[in-house]
Amino acid sequence: MELLMEIDIRIKGSQFVAGHTRDVCMIEFDGTARGSYFNGEVIGTGVDTQKIEKTKEMVLSARYMLDGKDAAGNDCRMFIENNGGDFNNCKPTIYTNSPLLADWETSDLTAKVIPNDSGVLIQIYK
Repeated sequence: MELLMEIDIRIKGSQFVAGHTRDVCMIEFDGTARGSYFNGEVIGTGVDTQKIEKTKEMVLSARYMLDGKDAAGNDCRMFIENNGGDFNNCKPTIYTNSPLLADWETSDLTAKVIPNDSGVLIQIYK
């Protein structure tokens, strides 16, 4: 697998509700992306929604946009939705206006989420 980029996510806050059948936590974040193909910043605030079943099974879904430059130096944006059941088993979907990175929209991508002091480091692989 090839590492496409790393995104250093910094947690800004969270909201929580304890439901009758599942708990939901929404984690707000910003961050910085870096890699050989793209470098940029999270636009505004991203949100990771964690739905936790009473059986402790969890569904993660983070959504955010990045603004930056592709490897050719062109300004571009991308939307990322990263879904999974645990930190080692996530499937990102990426949409971008960069012609250079267009194949990311149809590629089979995977992601690892690594906790750190300020939030998490997301590694996206192709």
